[in-house]
Amino acid sequence: VILILIMSAATSSSPSTTKVAPSGTPLPFHKSLFAGGVAGITELFIMYPLDVVKTRGQLHVGKGVSMLALLSSMIRNEGFGMYRGIAAPIFVEAPKRALKFATNERYKKIFTNKKTGELSRLGAVAAGVSAGLTEAFVVVSPELIKIRMQDPANTGLYKSSWDCAVKVFRNEGPMSLFMGLEATLWRHGLWNGGYFGIIHVIRQTLPEAKTEKGKTFRSFVAGALAGAFGTILNTPFDVAKTRIQNPGRYMLANGLPKYRWTLPAVATIAKEEGFAGLYKGFLPKVLRLGPGGGILLVVFDLVAKLIA
Repeated sequence: VILILIMSAATSSSPSTTKVAPSGTPLPFHKSLFAGGVAGITELFIMYPLDVVKTRGQLHVGKGVSMLALLSSMIRNEGFGMYRGIAAPIFVEAPKRALKFATNERYKKIFTNKKTGELSRLGAVAAGVSAGLTEAFVVVSPELIKIRMQDPANTGLYKSSWDCAVKVFRNEGPMSLFMGLEATLWRHGLWNGGYFGIIHVIRQTLPEAKTEKGKTFRSFVAGALAGAFGTILNTPFDVAKTRIQNPGRYMLANGLPKYRWTLPAVATIAKEEGFAGLYKGFLPKVLRLGPGGGILLVVFDLVAKLIA
């Protein structure tokens, strides 16, 4: 219902509109998939250690541990072991990022005013949210495996990402691989809505660059600011998702997980750990997804230009 209302508003005339493809014809779906996949793999290898720091910070209950302390401890004690659990996101990163950009392009067409051929700011946000909800169904299981692998408390429990997936499937049931889907929908819907919405606004606001270096810098700034904004929006839901997907740490006396649904989990964390508890892992997360968002957009634009 909400999406239908947004669509109605997005397709109505608005002063805050822009052409869907001001720089040319949108890429075909298969080329958008390829460009998004290359962008995702590039960003993952560069920024993954910060994702591990983020996850460990979110798993910690009580007073937060500083990012530098966690990162220095990882480098000192684990070395390349900090890339533990990367197999699952590598497996899904190409289709995940590919779907992010390709479905966003598709949804932009849906939310475009058919009479004027223009996409409003609200339409850009709605397209991003829709792309995020689509993406969530693809990433929920690899995210669960990644979080289990990144938790130092699980060291020795799983030999590899595949071993983790098999043991979760056997011991907890096949549907357990979709544990945290609701929280993942919240996380990805909010991040993508903020990310693509802000990119739309920035590209409207900033003057067109005249050189290739200028265009690359403009894309990086737009992507980095959009990534940071999306991170501010979705971090409380990311913290909840992390705890929901790793329930062994948080069992109640009755044997049930403490965190099962997103909004009650957010409320519990805020009550017991304060507002700051909802933003545990925020610094490494924003440092990853701010510049990471810039890397994504720059690489996507460069690859798209090469294969157009």
